[in-house]
Amino acid sequence: MQANRLFEIIYILLNKKSVTAKNLAEHFGVSTRTIYRDVDNLSLAGIPVYTEKGKGGGIFLLPDFVLNKSILSEDEQNEILSALHGLSHITTEETRGVLNRLSTIFNKTAANWLEIDFSDWSYSNFYFYDFKDAILKQRIAAFDYYNSYGEKSHRRVEPLQLWFKSRAWYVKAFCLNKTSMRLFKLSRVKNLVITDEHFLVRDNLLAETLKDSQTETVQEDTESEAIHPLVCKDITIKLHVMPELAYRVFDEFDEDMIFKHEDGSFTVTINWPEDNWVYGYILSFGDFAEVLEPEHLRGIICEKAKNISGKYKI
Repeated sequence: MQANRLFEIIYILLNKKSVTAKNLAEHFGVSTRTIYRDVDNLSLAGIPVYTEKGKGGGIFLLPDFVLNKSILSEDEQNEILSALHGLSHITTEETRGVLNRLSTIFNKTAANWLEIDFSDWSYSNFYFYDFKDAILKQRIAAFDYYNSYGEKSHRRVEPLQLWFKSRAWYVKAFCLNKTSMRLFKLSRVKNLVITDEHFLVRDNLLAETLKDSQTETVQEDTESEAIHPLVCKDITIKLHVMPELAYRVFDEFDEDMIFKHEDGSFTVTINWPEDNWVYGYILSFGDFAEVLEPEHLRGIICEKAKNISGKYKI
């Protein structure tokens, strides 16, 4: 806390010719004696700060003082400001304060290089900031959750980390209902309430959470009392995609997965776990895509297409 206060005193003095100890004391909610001790500490640290008594007096910095920034190159200063600008979209108000102070110290403005909007193009409840607040304040969260089978359950969790994976946000939390670590997809969370109940991070859970972020050992919560999660195996899928959906091919697949034919169509080769999501994804291409391999997947997509067609018979 003192280090932050000392840094902010320098920041204030860089922006003003002088300031009184009384004003600083009121600003920080401390005594004037504490402010004078801070001034002494800054002087001992080599900062040319001094005081003058009487009318027009106060606390001053030498006019030519510039906080030493020579240890950072021009590129490094820009990288710091750019990184803080990006973080200011997803972190706390303090990050924006640090960004403003460093902009003053470096005598430059951070480029507005990044804009982050966590919502999609449709209306939906999105609880990113609520969970962020619960994680930082260590508050228990309660919500209704719909698993991948569409089953609803009520959960109480100790949220530990927000995680972005495969185009979706998840919250990693210790589930009090299941007494284990679980991963909850934010789009399936409904009726979220951040309670006033405080929790302490359980032994080794935070380290385990950070480890899981790298190893992906925590799976999304799909468990129910009657149905257990499907065990999905990876399969190699070959799709033939018509030229009309070229935009999707290049938006959604890596270049090394794509082979372009002379007629403008594509063969896409991917390795994915086989589940209902994959079936729905392939069907989302409509009649502009065909499964080439494996043969059993061709049969599944054919059967699902027939079932869909049967629902629309006129």
